Amino acid sequence: MSPEPATARLSFVTLEQFLEQLPPELAMLHDGGSGASLLRWVEPSELEDPTPYLPEGEFLLTAGLPFLGNGGSAAKVDAYVQRLVDAKVAALGFGIRPYFDAVPDALVDACRRHNLTLFEVPESLPFAAIGLEFSQLLETDNARVFRQLADTNRQLMRAVLSPRPEHELLAALVQRVPVWAVLVGADGRVRARGHSTTGQGAGHQSTGGHNAGGSTGVEHSLLAPMLERLLTGSGPRVEMDGFDQPGSALVFGHPLRSTKDANLGALILGSDAPLTPAQNSVVQSAVGLLELLVRQRTSGSLAPSQLATAMLLHPESMTSGGTKHVNGLRDLLAQSLASTRSGQMRVIQGVRVDGADDGPVRELLQWRRLFDTKLVEITDYGFAAITRFKVDDSLLADVEKLGWRLVIGEPTELLGLQAAYQRVSSLRGRVAASGKSARVDEVTWSVAGLLGREAGTLLAARLLAPVLAQEPDRRDPLLTVLRGWLSENGSWDGSAKLLGLHRNSVRRQIGVLGELLDMDLNQAQVRAELWFALQYVDELVDSTDLAGTP
Repeated sequence: MSPEPATARLSFVTLEQFLEQLPPELAMLHDGGSGASLLRWVEPSELEDPTPYLPEGEFLLTAGLPFLGNGGSAAKVDAYVQRLVDAKVAALGFGIRPYFDAVPDALVDACRRHNLTLFEVPESLPFAAIGLEFSQLLETDNARVFRQLADTNRQLMRAVLSPRPEHELLAALVQRVPVWAVLVGADGRVRARGHSTTGQGAGHQSTGGHNAGGSTGVEHSLLAPMLERLLTGSGPRVEMDGFDQPGSALVFGHPLRSTKDANLGALILGSDAPLTPAQNSVVQSAVGLLELLVRQRTSGSLAPSQLATAMLLHPESMTSGGTKHVNGLRDLLAQSLASTRSGQMRVIQGVRVDGADDGPVRELLQWRRLFDTKLVEITDYGFAAITRFKVDDSLLADVEKLGWRLVIGEPTELLGLQAAYQRVSSLRGRVAASGKSARVDEVTWSVAGLLGREAGTLLAARLLAPVLAQEPDRRDPLLTVLRGWLSENGSWDGSAKLLGLHRNSVRRQIGVLGELLDMDLNQAQVRAELWFALQYVDELVDSTDLAGTP
């Protein structure tokens, strides 16, 4: 048999584990086969009958006071040991001195007869030292168990944030607890199954089918009485049953309830043995998370789904609907944003620039929490959201630490959402290229403003590359002539006057530029592109000159 997992214990260590920590002077006089037994505590007692005060799994210590005088008779000693065995004491330790120099033969015989593990404790090993060693070992073991429980709870939380949360949560549950599990909806139909494949490992199956077979469950029809109790009762409870099938000696069911105690489904588990306190803790965590999932799906905030349904089925109602209808949409929108009907809102788009993909469900919940809104859409570029937040610099910094950049819309109302979304979308490419967040209300709404510095310098470097490659004494006059000629809309006389050159010199320079750039400068589109490129060329020229400085 494989060793018991850490989560199968809570506040227990085995007798064998404990003995490994004690000095070798502790001599075993009889091995009752209790090495694997779980110890609850180590307790010294000189009572003739200590069993009323002993919990199951005790390591009892005595210096032999009960065996003095008539108490040392074979009958009295036998009765004493019989009481300890009936109380399920794990082991008896007999201390040498002050009452006895050796363990009485009658006690050794009685322990052999009743198969109680017996130790001789030398005078050099005080009972207090044994108790202290046990408490330290117990504390260490508990710390390990609690770490294991924390890891298990983290695994359950990751399952909840997965694309198929109910299936993954059952898989995580049966991986840590040796049970089969069935999740049932409010209609009594199976939604998901999970089963332990080896008693400790796990697997999971898709929904459907009535007989899980073997250790994966029992006939679905056999669960009908328990399901009826779970789905018709009220309040927190656990329903119990059992079946003569592998892994199903103990079957227990937990209802999944709404905040108003409506039954939304049930989790049914089966096992051949009672669960330990640690395993029950894992089950309770799973029940709580399943309740959260089913509440979100069936009885959470109704406003977002009502709003989405109205917009999908009646998109024209935004502009043509009556005042009552539009105000109804405003109310639904306000509820989805935890705001008021008159409160303004912003459209936000997020673009990932670095970091790992967290998965759509995790990201959806993350943005809902950060922006306090239920109106979030996961998109191919990242996400879009509607929020009542102003998105100050502190919140923006938190989002950017996660590897995202934002386009933050200006304040708007219900009827302005579509236009606000379009303005935000127009800046998304700029944010993706520059790796810097942008606010719509801080952007200069011109081609140059929308293009942005990074995209503008990229355009300039690409279009003007042949000119920028010239030596400065040739490059700079060419750029000056091009800028002056374009500013005068291609007028030879106007550009000549502006530049202080003869019109033929301007013609000649423009001809050279046309050949260098391999462009037809008579085309309006070419002139427009060059004009925008020239707005960003100075930074490129400065960087080129600095690079060439010795």
